Amino acid sequence: MKLYLTSSPAGSYRSDGAEEFRGLNPANHMVENLKEDWRDFSRCLIIAADPDAWMGNDEMRFYFETVLRDTGLSISGLDICDGRNGKETVRRLQEYDMIILGGGHVPTQNAFFWSIGLPEKIREYDGIVMGISAGSMNCAEVVYAQPELPGESISNTYQRYLKGLGLTQCNVLPHYQAVKHDMLDGKRLMEDITYPDSIGRKFYVLPDGSYIVQREEVPVICGEAYLMTEGELHPICENGRTFLI
Repeated sequence: MKLYLTSSPAGSYRSDGAEEFRGLNPANHMVENLKEDWRDFSRCLIIAADPDAWMGNDEMRFYFETVLRDTGLSISGLDICDGRNGKETVRRLQEYDMIILGGGHVPTQNAFFWSIGLPEKIREYDGIVMGISAGSMNCAEVVYAQPELPGESISNTYQRYLKGLGLTQCNVLPHYQAVKHDMLDGKRLMEDITYPDSIGRKFYVLPDGSYIVQREEVPVICGEAYLMTEGELHPICENGRTFLI
Protein backbone atom coordinates (compact mmCIF):
# COMPACT_ATOMS: atom_id res chain seq x y z
CA MET A 1 0.00 0.00 0.00
CA LYS A 2 1.06 3.56 -0.75
CA LEU A 3 -0.45 5.84 1.87
CA TYR A 4 -0.84 9.62 1.53
CA LEU A 5 -1.95 11.48 4.66
CA THR A 6 -2.96 14.95 3.55
CA SER A 7 -4.41 17.99 5.21
CA SER A 8 -6.04 19.16 1.99
CA PRO A 9 -4.64 17.92 -1.33
CA ALA A 10 -6.45 20.49 -3.50
CA GLY A 11 -8.02 23.76 -2.33
CA SER A 12 -7.12 25.37 0.99
CA TYR A 13 -9.52 24.98 3.93
CA ARG A 14 -11.58 28.12 4.61
CA SER A 15 -9.95 29.99 1.74
CA ASP A 16 -12.15 31.84 -0.74
CA GLY A 17 -9.27 32.89 -2.99
CA ALA A 18 -8.53 31.26 -6.32
CA GLU A 19 -5.74 28.70 -6.29
CA GLU A 20 -2.66 29.16 -8.47
CA PHE A 21 -2.91 25.57 -9.72
CA ARG A 22 -5.45 23.27 -11.34
CA GLY A 23 -6.08 19.83 -9.95
CA LEU A 24 -4.10 18.59 -6.98
CA ASN A 25 -1.73 20.92 -5.18
CA PRO A 26 1.74 20.34 -6.67
CA ALA A 27 3.49 21.73 -3.56
CA ASN A 28 6.15 19.55 -1.98
CA HIS A 29 6.20 17.19 -4.99
CA MET A 30 2.88 15.52 -4.19
CA VAL A 31 1.83 15.24 -7.83
CA GLU A 32 5.26 13.86 -8.77
CA ASN A 33 5.09 11.30 -5.98
CA LEU A 34 1.58 10.24 -6.95
CA LYS A 35 2.54 9.79 -10.57
CA GLU A 36 5.33 7.42 -9.50
CA ASP A 37 2.74 5.21 -7.79
CA TRP A 38 -0.07 5.65 -10.33
CA ARG A 39 -1.50 2.97 -12.60
CA ASP A 40 -2.86 4.01 -16.00
CA PHE A 41 -6.66 4.16 -16.21
CA SER A 42 -6.97 3.76 -12.45
CA ARG A 43 -10.37 2.92 -11.06
CA CYS A 44 -10.88 5.19 -8.06
CA LEU A 45 -13.17 5.24 -5.05
CA ILE A 46 -13.95 7.97 -2.53
CA ILE A 47 -15.33 6.87 0.85
CA ALA A 48 -17.40 9.60 2.46
CA ALA A 49 -17.23 10.81 6.04
CA ASP A 50 -21.00 11.28 6.42
CA PRO A 51 -22.88 8.25 5.05
CA ASP A 52 -26.19 10.12 4.91
CA ALA A 53 -25.09 13.33 3.14
CA TRP A 54 -25.93 11.91 -0.29
CA MET A 55 -26.16 15.18 -2.21
CA GLY A 56 -22.92 16.53 -0.77
CA ASN A 57 -21.18 13.20 -1.36
CA ASP A 58 -22.21 13.19 -5.01
CA GLU A 59 -20.87 16.74 -5.37
CA MET A 60 -17.61 15.66 -3.73
CA ARG A 61 -17.32 12.72 -6.13
CA PHE A 62 -17.72 15.01 -9.15
CA TYR A 63 -15.26 17.54 -7.70
CA PHE A 64 -12.49 15.02 -7.11
CA GLU A 65 -13.00 13.31 -10.45
CA THR A 66 -12.41 16.71 -12.06
CA VAL A 67 -9.41 17.37 -9.81
CA LEU A 68 -7.74 14.06 -10.71
CA ARG A 69 -8.29 14.56 -14.43
CA ASP A 70 -7.04 18.18 -14.26
CA THR A 71 -3.89 16.86 -12.58
CA GLY A 72 -3.20 14.70 -15.60
CA LEU A 73 -3.79 11.41 -13.80
CA SER A 74 -5.28 8.70 -15.99
CA ILE A 75 -8.51 7.37 -14.47
CA SER A 76 -11.34 5.18 -15.74
CA GLY A 77 -13.77 6.72 -13.26
CA LEU A 78 -14.41 7.63 -9.62
CA ASP A 79 -17.14 5.98 -7.54
CA ILE A 80 -18.63 7.12 -4.23
CA CYS A 81 -19.08 4.91 -1.17
CA ASP A 82 -21.57 6.08 1.46
CA GLY A 83 -24.71 4.84 3.22
CA ARG A 84 -26.30 3.80 -0.06
CA ASN A 85 -23.74 1.11 -0.91
CA GLY A 86 -21.17 0.90 1.90
CA LYS A 87 -20.91 -2.81 2.71
CA GLU A 88 -21.31 -3.91 -0.90
CA THR A 89 -18.56 -1.53 -2.08
CA VAL A 90 -16.13 -2.55 0.66
CA ARG A 91 -16.51 -6.20 -0.36
CA ARG A 92 -15.17 -5.15 -3.79
CA LEU A 93 -12.36 -2.96 -2.46
CA GLN A 94 -9.61 -4.77 -4.37
CA GLU A 95 -11.24 -3.77 -7.67
CA TYR A 96 -10.02 -0.20 -7.13
CA ASP A 97 -6.55 1.19 -7.78
CA MET A 98 -6.96 4.26 -5.55
CA ILE A 99 -9.09 4.94 -2.49
CA ILE A 100 -9.72 8.45 -1.14
CA LEU A 101 -10.90 8.78 2.47
CA GLY A 102 -12.87 12.02 2.50
CA GLY A 103 -12.83 14.82 5.03
CA GLY A 104 -15.50 15.61 7.60
CA HIS A 105 -16.32 14.86 11.24
CA VAL A 106 -13.85 12.33 12.62
CA PRO A 107 -16.16 10.32 14.94
CA THR A 108 -18.93 10.19 12.32
CA GLN A 109 -16.54 8.86 9.71
CA ASN A 110 -14.94 6.45 12.16
CA ALA A 111 -18.32 4.93 13.04
CA PHE A 112 -19.19 4.59 9.34
CA PHE A 113 -15.88 2.86 8.59
CA TRP A 114 -16.53 0.27 11.27
CA SER A 115 -20.18 -0.24 10.27
CA ILE A 116 -19.16 -1.28 6.73
CA GLY A 117 -16.22 -3.44 7.77
CA LEU A 118 -13.57 -1.19 6.22
CA PRO A 119 -10.82 -1.71 8.86
CA GLU A 120 -10.58 -5.42 8.07
CA LYS A 121 -10.74 -5.11 4.28
CA ILE A 122 -8.43 -2.13 3.78
CA ARG A 123 -5.50 -3.80 5.51
CA GLU A 124 -5.39 -6.29 2.63
CA TYR A 125 -5.47 -3.50 0.04
CA ASP A 126 -2.40 -2.97 -2.15
CA GLY A 127 -3.18 0.23 -4.09
CA ILE A 128 -2.99 3.93 -3.22
CA VAL A 129 -4.87 5.27 -0.20
CA MET A 130 -5.19 9.04 0.21
CA GLY A 131 -6.61 10.46 3.41
CA ILE A 132 -8.02 13.97 3.45
CA SER A 133 -8.27 15.72 6.84
CA ALA A 134 -10.55 13.44 8.90
CA GLY A 135 -9.72 10.61 6.52
CA SER A 136 -6.03 11.01 7.37
CA MET A 137 -6.80 11.14 11.08
CA ASN A 138 -8.84 7.92 10.94
CA CYS A 139 -5.93 6.04 9.31
CA ALA A 140 -4.11 5.83 12.64
CA GLU A 141 -4.06 2.79 14.89
CA VAL A 142 -5.38 4.93 17.74
CA VAL A 143 -7.19 7.99 16.40
CA TYR A 144 -7.09 11.30 18.22
CA ALA A 145 -10.51 12.83 17.53
CA GLN A 146 -9.66 16.46 18.23
CA PRO A 147 -12.81 18.19 19.54
CA GLU A 148 -14.39 20.17 16.72
CA LEU A 149 -18.08 20.85 17.33
CA PRO A 150 -19.53 23.00 20.12
CA GLY A 151 -19.84 21.04 23.34
CA GLU A 152 -17.38 18.28 22.42
CA SER A 153 -14.47 19.63 24.47
CA ILE A 154 -16.55 19.83 27.65
CA SER A 155 -18.62 16.68 27.18
CA ASN A 156 -18.20 13.81 29.63
CA THR A 157 -19.21 11.31 26.95
CA TYR A 158 -17.27 12.55 23.91
CA GLN A 159 -14.53 10.03 23.05
CA ARG A 160 -11.25 11.68 22.05
CA TYR A 161 -9.51 8.38 21.29
CA LEU A 162 -10.96 5.87 18.85
CA LYS A 163 -9.80 2.66 17.22
CA GLY A 164 -8.84 3.54 13.65
CA LEU A 165 -7.96 1.75 10.42
CA GLY A 166 -4.49 0.84 11.70
CA LEU A 167 -2.65 1.87 8.54
CA THR A 168 -0.14 4.12 10.32
CA GLN A 169 1.18 5.11 13.73
CA CYS A 170 1.02 8.79 12.74
CA ASN A 171 -1.64 11.01 14.28
CA VAL A 172 -2.29 13.91 11.92
CA LEU A 173 -3.79 17.28 12.88
CA PRO A 174 -4.82 19.03 9.63
CA HIS A 175 -5.45 22.61 8.45
CA TYR A 176 -3.07 24.20 10.96
CA GLN A 177 -2.91 27.49 9.05
CA ALA A 178 -6.71 27.83 9.35
CA VAL A 179 -7.49 26.49 12.83
CA LYS A 180 -4.49 27.52 14.96
CA HIS A 181 -6.35 30.50 16.44
CA ASP A 182 -9.77 28.82 16.72
CA MET A 183 -11.87 29.00 19.86
CA LEU A 184 -14.14 26.16 21.03
CA ASP A 185 -16.40 26.13 24.08
CA GLY A 186 -14.75 29.33 25.31
CA LYS A 187 -11.24 27.82 25.11
CA ARG A 188 -8.36 28.03 22.65
CA LEU A 189 -8.53 24.92 20.47
CA MET A 190 -4.79 24.42 20.41
CA GLU A 191 -3.31 25.81 23.62
CA ASP A 192 -6.15 24.91 26.00
CA ILE A 193 -7.51 21.70 24.47
CA THR A 194 -5.06 20.00 22.14
CA TYR A 195 -1.74 20.81 23.83
CA PRO A 196 -2.80 19.07 27.08
CA ASP A 197 -4.05 16.08 25.06
CA SER A 198 -0.55 15.68 23.59
CA ILE A 199 0.92 14.67 26.95
CA GLY A 200 2.37 11.21 26.37
CA ARG A 201 1.48 11.32 22.66
CA LYS A 202 2.76 12.67 19.33
CA PHE A 203 0.62 14.66 16.91
CA TYR A 204 1.93 15.66 13.48
CA VAL A 205 0.50 19.09 12.70
CA LEU A 206 0.13 19.89 8.99
CA PRO A 207 -0.99 23.00 7.13
CA ASP A 208 -2.67 22.54 3.76
CA GLY A 209 -0.14 21.67 1.07
CA SER A 210 1.92 19.44 3.36
CA TYR A 211 1.44 15.69 3.69
CA ILE A 212 2.92 12.42 4.88
CA VAL A 213 3.70 9.69 2.35
CA GLN A 214 4.16 6.18 3.68
CA ARG A 215 5.57 3.39 1.51
CA GLU A 216 6.70 0.04 2.94
CA GLU A 217 5.46 1.33 6.32
CA VAL A 218 8.08 4.12 6.34
CA PRO A 219 6.40 7.54 6.85
CA VAL A 220 8.03 10.67 5.41
CA ILE A 221 6.78 14.21 6.00
CA CYS A 222 6.80 16.40 2.89
CA GLY A 223 6.59 20.14 3.52
CA GLU A 224 5.95 22.40 6.49
CA ALA A 225 5.09 20.43 9.61
CA TYR A 226 5.18 20.59 13.40
CA LEU A 227 5.38 18.03 16.16
CA MET A 228 3.05 18.52 19.09
CA THR A 229 4.04 16.46 22.10
CA GLU A 230 4.19 16.84 25.89
CA GLY A 231 2.17 20.06 25.66
CA GLU A 232 4.56 21.81 23.29
CA LEU A 233 4.74 22.52 19.55
CA HIS A 234 8.00 22.34 17.60
CA PRO A 235 8.69 22.88 13.87
CA ILE A 236 10.24 19.78 12.31
CA CYS A 237 10.10 20.36 8.56
CA GLU A 238 9.94 23.21 6.04
CA ASN A 239 8.31 23.59 2.66
CA GLY A 240 10.39 21.96 -0.06
CA ARG A 241 12.04 19.58 2.42
CA THR A 242 11.31 16.13 3.78
CA PHE A 243 11.58 14.61 7.25
CA LEU A 244 11.77 10.89 8.00
CA ILE A 245 9.60 10.01 10.98
